[in-house]
Amino acid sequence: MADPVSAMCEQLVKAVNVMMDAESNQRYRLEALKFFEEFKEKCLFCVPCGLQLADKSQTAVVRHFGLQILEHVIKFQWNNMPQQDKVHLKNCTMELLTNGTFPILEEQSHIKDALSRIVVEMIKREWPQHWPDMLKEMETLTSFGETQTELVMLILLRLAEDVITFQTLPTQRRRDIQQTLTQNMDSIFTFLLSILQQHVDEYRRLKTIPGQELKAKAHCRVGIATLNTLAGYIDWVALVHITNDNCHLLEILCLLLSETELQLEAAECLLIAVSRKGKLEDRKPLMVLFDDVAMHYILSAAQPAGAGLLEVRYTFLKRLCQVLCALGGQLCALVGAVAEVNIPENLNKYMEAFLAFTTHPSQFLRSSTQTTWGNMFRHEVLSKDPVVAQMAVKYLKAAMTNLVKVSGFPSHNDSPACEYSRMDFDCDEDFNAFFNSFRAQQGDVARHACKIAPMEAFQIAGEWLQYQINTPLDTGNALSKTGEGLCSMLSPSARQWDAMTTFMESVMGQLFKIVDKEKLPVDQGMELLQAVVNYEMRDPLILSCILSNLSSLFPFVLHRPDFLPQVFFKLFPAITFEVVEESKAPRTRAVKNVRRHACSSIIKMCRDYPEFVLPCFDMLYTQVKKLFANELLLTQMEKCALMEALVLLSNQFKDYNKQKAFLEELMAPVTTRWLSEDMRSVLWEPASFLAFIGADQVVNEPAAEDQMGINRSRISFCVYTILGVVKRARWPANLEEAKAGGFVVGYTPAGAPIYRNPCAEPLLGLLPNLLNLIRTHNSLFLPENMARLSETFSRAYDVMDVEKNLILAISQPTMDMYDSPVYKSALERMQGFFCMLYDNCYHVIGYAGPALQQDFYTVEALAEQLVGSALIHLEHVPDHRLRPLIHILYIISPSSCSRVFMKPLVMSCPSEYYDGLLCPLLGLLFSHLLQVKLTFSSVHGSDDDECSEENQVTQEMLEDRLVRLATREVMDLLSMSCISRKLPEPAGNKEDADGDDEMMATDSTQLNTSQTADELTELGKCLLRKEDIYMTLLAISFNSLSWRDTTNCQRVATQVCWALLRQVAGGNLLPEAVTWLFASVLKALQMHGQHDGCNAALTQLALFIYDALRPRYTELRAIMNQIPNIHLEQLEQFDQRTVNPALQKVGEKKRKDQFKKLIAGTVGKPLGQQFKKEVHIRNLPSLFKKVKPSKDIVADSEDAGLVSLFEPDHDD
Repeated sequence: MADPVSAMCEQLVKAVNVMMDAESNQRYRLEALKFFEEFKEKCLFCVPCGLQLADKSQTAVVRHFGLQILEHVIKFQWNNMPQQDKVHLKNCTMELLTNGTFPILEEQSHIKDALSRIVVEMIKREWPQHWPDMLKEMETLTSFGETQTELVMLILLRLAEDVITFQTLPTQRRRDIQQTLTQNMDSIFTFLLSILQQHVDEYRRLKTIPGQELKAKAHCRVGIATLNTLAGYIDWVALVHITNDNCHLLEILCLLLSETELQLEAAECLLIAVSRKGKLEDRKPLMVLFDDVAMHYILSAAQPAGAGLLEVRYTFLKRLCQVLCALGGQLCALVGAVAEVNIPENLNKYMEAFLAFTTHPSQFLRSSTQTTWGNMFRHEVLSKDPVVAQMAVKYLKAAMTNLVKVSGFPSHNDSPACEYSRMDFDCDEDFNAFFNSFRAQQGDVARHACKIAPMEAFQIAGEWLQYQINTPLDTGNALSKTGEGLCSMLSPSARQWDAMTTFMESVMGQLFKIVDKEKLPVDQGMELLQAVVNYEMRDPLILSCILSNLSSLFPFVLHRPDFLPQVFFKLFPAITFEVVEESKAPRTRAVKNVRRHACSSIIKMCRDYPEFVLPCFDMLYTQVKKLFANELLLTQMEKCALMEALVLLSNQFKDYNKQKAFLEELMAPVTTRWLSEDMRSVLWEPASFLAFIGADQVVNEPAAEDQMGINRSRISFCVYTILGVVKRARWPANLEEAKAGGFVVGYTPAGAPIYRNPCAEPLLGLLPNLLNLIRTHNSLFLPENMARLSETFSRAYDVMDVEKNLILAISQPTMDMYDSPVYKSALERMQGFFCMLYDNCYHVIGYAGPALQQDFYTVEALAEQLVGSALIHLEHVPDHRLRPLIHILYIISPSSCSRVFMKPLVMSCPSEYYDGLLCPLLGLLFSHLLQVKLTFSSVHGSDDDECSEENQVTQEMLEDRLVRLATREVMDLLSMSCISRKLPEPAGNKEDADGDDEMMATDSTQLNTSQTADELTELGKCLLRKEDIYMTLLAISFNSLSWRDTTNCQRVATQVCWALLRQVAGGNLLPEAVTWLFASVLKALQMHGQHDGCNAALTQLALFIYDALRPRYTELRAIMNQIPNIHLEQLEQFDQRTVNPALQKVGEKKRKDQFKKLIAGTVGKPLGQQFKKEVHIRNLPSLFKKVKPSKDIVADSEDAGLVSLFEPDHDD
């Protein structure tokens, strides 16, 4: 056989060289690859060829391929190999381990990895049953030298990864190997520690001897491999192995932190050990790391070593910082808990070290400490410790520096932080996005620190504010595009003011909550407020910070009411702020922010302190009238903001007639314009509407569009005003005040008061035109009206770029956005107009329900009017425009959400209007949404040849994301309308568990509880009586299981499907309907079954359906027969037990497991696994069989204790 083996090896070597040669032709390379694959699958002497190619005489590439051949043989041919061939291959492999590699410093790492994989593959198939001495053989190998010792470490590490981390084995084999490892863990850890100690000692001895550098490196390499192997085991072994012998392992790791070549791997091991969860009692020994000696080694390792910044050293500092963070986490978990751990005596030493990382030049290291600081400041026991209180003050002082975006940009060289940032961030934009998140973290931690030391925090914030006010403006080298002598975002003054403002907001937000009114530093606060009011500034960036500080300090005014007018006199000029008066250029974002900031501040004051601000109502109203006199002085949003503030104050009149008269007066200009005959003709006719706003005109010159822009702004102002009033106008919260003011008009049969809103009468008069505007807007998507759009505005209905970025979570560039004037094209302005108008109209209808209540729901023919406006021509409305109509859109911004049409309308509707209003609306809407969902699947396969490849990818991502958002919102609306959830109380201490979080989602008991506890709402019961609507809801719910969204699938399967189906399961369903429902669940299993959470939810749902419907519908058995690879005998047994419940002898859990095995053939594979050749590992005779206890307790008992108690001769 030698001749054919040698000949084949020659061909294989040539093929390898063709494959790896960069100059090879693609066709030759493919032919070589095909030759490889055919050889591995068909050749009868793969093993001898592989061994010959793996010989040391071959090149590294050829040797690696030879080892790959051997691995392939073990993976795919092992089960069919004769026993002698297996033994031969094992012996040859052990020979390769002993003599088949070059010395440790010369051998290629990929050769070592390939050789270790071969051994591990054999271990996975034969150990421990057929290879009981494997561990001893590995230990013996280490006596041959450093090379073999490193290979043994690689083998043990890969074995742990395959068995524990990646779990690439069948369950029984994994259990056998894991249990054997666990049984031998004492000896394994002793072996690893002895290897580590031996080679570290040799390394330390040899590195100081001249001429022994290579030997020292070899021992160092073994030390590194041993530490890496330890890291693979420390993560999962019992904590007792880590803390054995008075935490000897942790002591070794701490000592190794001082060894430059080993410190990174030692820190990795230490981090994994200190991060372990588990029972609190088991974790107590980890507190030994707070001892002086351990802390000394940890802190010494953090000291700078030599000049310059090395990436390895920086990575080590990150790990060391994470170790300190994990130590803080253990401290928070153990102190004050049942473990009864006291606060360490040298806590101050630890916290000083932690503070050093918080003030490190690296912004990343600073950020890494924030979560631990927050946990400590929140901790019930630690937060009261004097050391932590002192550190809270030090942290606040450090935050003054950390909050300033003064340095750290990768492209700059103005501070040591820049060098670190170049290792962490690709560009300035990445750094900027990170810093914004980091600053938010610091603000949260500062709030908790303020709770511990509120007066000290106020003192620091006040001194910083005074310093900024007294410091001259420094624009720096970064010139602003807004105007000469103004700051840009990167100017020193802008950075300092921005940081100080964030700090002030964090501190003041807590001060007023936790300090008693009598102890508030009112005099100092008013002094600061006076300084802010007196400070004159024309720079928009700084002025915006001034307004923020004004809002933060405003609660002090409650103690000095006479100061209130000065605050408003400071705010009103900012509402009309301009850098250059009467400039024709568009305003910059910084200027717009100042104006909006001023308006928002006034709204906030009127919302939070309406009774306090009410005496200034006349003054505010007069000022607003003056501003409104010039139509172009304010934008429509600014006007509406001021009107909202006045409406909020009017709620404090607590007099229905007085408030109604005021609202009518306030809305008079809008009412006149909105109800005029000219406006009516515009709002009722799509063609007139498009002509009025200029959408049918070609725009070449910006000036030509001015008149049409005014027309659009007038429509917007009317809708904004209606929205502002309906959103803000309310009756008094106190029932007695509401009765005295004339707001209560009666009581419901249940005794609840019926209120009337003072804005109801004026708003209901405007409602017909608003509904007609909505109808007209929906009609714009008809083909004949789409054709009326001019070439300029042909894309006016497309998704705006801002919306796209929000949907795709793409952050906006923020580096210089505040400086540049905001120039918008005619198309962008038109898109913005349509988008805001469409959303706001639905907002009005959504708010009308809870605001106007019975006045709205009793409008004559309301259902017909809403169907004829909001729900008309839905088949032509783009899918992304349906979202405001469906549900709540959560925008990426952390503080904003948009409540729209259906949800508030449904939630606030009295039950007596369900039949007449909600059933027609929801029936039509869900019927349409069912049709829309049928078209959603085509989005994923769309192909647009006209787009460039990049644009096409972006468009597909956008469509995919829109589909996910829309479908989730559809199911949110359905669930909210129909399902009343009853969740079980959460139990257990999270700190005591070491398991997966996902177990909560996949636990069948909880799934069963949640599914059976859900009930229909009153609205759901009403919809149930409408058969066509109810079947539509069932169709949407079961259809949605197969949408490309695992989150939606798991949620709907758990919460919605069975809750709906259970109500009609006892009725006479058509066999076709039952077949479709059950098949829909199985189809969903095919798509999502590879995900554990979805699999558990869908399996539970399928079992519910089978149990409930199989006794009456034999069609379900026919479907089960079609499942691939189903065991028919087991199916017959299961089916008989389902049809005849009397035959049930197994427990519920076992029955679920049986059903899960029966339908396992429906579960689809992930795309990445569908074309992968399967590896089959046979189970060996189990070593750990559980002995079943005998059921005859008395017979198995030697002295039959219970029986003897009842014997006549028993002595009392």
